[in-house]
Amino acid sequence: MPEFHASDNKPSWFIDAIFYQVYVRGFKDSGKDGKGDLQGLIEKLDYIQNLGVSCLWLMPIFPSPLRDDGYDVSDFFSIDPSIGSLRDLKELTEAAHERDLHVITDLVISHTSDQHSWFQQARLVRDSKYHSYYVWSDHDQGYSQARVIFPDTEDSNWAWDHQLKQYYWHRFFSHQPDLNYDNPEVQEALLNTMRFWLDLGIDGFRVDAVPYLFEREGTDCENLPETHAFCRRMRQLIDSEYPGRMLLAEANQWPDDLVQYFGNGDEFHMAFNFPLMPRLFLALRKEDSQPIVDCISQLPEIPDNCQWATFLRNHDELTLEMVTDADRDYLYSEYANDPRMKLNEGIRRRLSPLVDHDRRRIELMYSLLLSLPGAPVIYYGDEIGMGDNIFLGDRNGVRTPMQWSDDRNAGFSSADPSMLYQPVITDPIYNYQAVNVDAQLRSPASLLHWLRHQIRMRRSQPLFSRGDIQFLRSNNRSVLSFTRSHQGTTALLLHNLSNAVQPVEIDLSSHISFRPMHCNGVHGFPVITDQPYFLNLAPYESLWFLLEQA
Repeated sequence: MPEFHASDNKPSWFIDAIFYQVYVRGFKDSGKDGKGDLQGLIEKLDYIQNLGVSCLWLMPIFPSPLRDDGYDVSDFFSIDPSIGSLRDLKELTEAAHERDLHVITDLVISHTSDQHSWFQQARLVRDSKYHSYYVWSDHDQGYSQARVIFPDTEDSNWAWDHQLKQYYWHRFFSHQPDLNYDNPEVQEALLNTMRFWLDLGIDGFRVDAVPYLFEREGTDCENLPETHAFCRRMRQLIDSEYPGRMLLAEANQWPDDLVQYFGNGDEFHMAFNFPLMPRLFLALRKEDSQPIVDCISQLPEIPDNCQWATFLRNHDELTLEMVTDADRDYLYSEYANDPRMKLNEGIRRRLSPLVDHDRRRIELMYSLLLSLPGAPVIYYGDEIGMGDNIFLGDRNGVRTPMQWSDDRNAGFSSADPSMLYQPVITDPIYNYQAVNVDAQLRSPASLLHWLRHQIRMRRSQPLFSRGDIQFLRSNNRSVLSFTRSHQGTTALLLHNLSNAVQPVEIDLSSHISFRPMHCNGVHGFPVITDQPYFLNLAPYESLWFLLEQA
């Protein structure tokens, strides 16, 4: 295989990417201390490559007191010793590039841990240089229109510092003081942080909590013009100093605000399509395609050099901020029948438990993810149908050790089980002896093998990542029907959202004299005429066709 260099990247490689999100502490332990690490991840790169994904996304690897699983950063220029070293990261990026895998990392820019040296110095005296790295006040009444993001744990965006006798501003947990981006030194420090990691070979960043960088009275302190101005500075750094790298925005916002983070192709290369994700689950439970059709039809256009990132589940709760109150109540009632499954405005569950361990529905959801517009993101463990542990606090229930085998500790670690950072899953349905990589690799009919095949099918046709989408008129709302087209090639996709056989007639009159050929190469479907095209779909069945001239 030819050697891979990040500098050789096509500028738009991310448009065709499929991401694999890894919680490093939970993936593979090479040090026998009960915590996953970079060397363990290196050991499993062949597995990731064989899955068929093209980019590895590492959740936070910075030093941290781990009160928020690494999103509380205490040093931007190092790696948590429990994970590894800078040398290990360099080895990882080089080994990944040899396998044609890109590597991006989380970059937490809106806040730090209260254990960060900047904050420790900021709270010593008010005239400290670092005091102005954060947002302080003598009262807690400022920016009153800003919402509290974690209402289950915080009742205010201000926290009292007993040492300095002042309030400091935080949008997330009170142990995560927000940085003051009105201070030019803070902006330069974060740009230098980017340079530091890019110089180590990282191919880009998933930038955390982008909308909350600035504060202004009379606003909700989100999506402010000043925030977009700094985003453009980040993009300018990439374009001028590190061409071929990319920026992915985590901005949990409504579409009109979300699309602004692409700018005119001069801000982020990518942004998560947060509005789509809950509507996939809404459509599945209601057996109605309309929530998906409405969501995608109403998405604003994005620049040609940009891409959405789409996902089913990740390390956070399934956020319900982007749905109506009625739909939120419905999703809670259908997907979170135990109060412990709820967190903030979301549901803290993995993919398989959300769909009741139903293989057909898991495949349907992946088929939607891989065929709808955007670059798919797969969360570690979901490719084998791992479960969760709702008895663990916060969002830890979906961050349990990867289940590699039926050996001790699921093959994750050879440490004493009491040393594991989190216990492995042991419940009757999802226990590691029943659900693990080794068992699924041995079974040609496993979910893992099925998903690897679907990923290969997607990657075989650029239209799935670059094509336009046209929803088709049909007589059955339980079946989502659409085409994807790119450079003269068209695919026809049908998804039955129902638990029953569904007949469907679709209008394919714009493709007369073409014949649907299954992407697996199976022929035998009738030629399209000017009459409605009739198909029967089994419960939760997905059909992928290429349209070929008869």
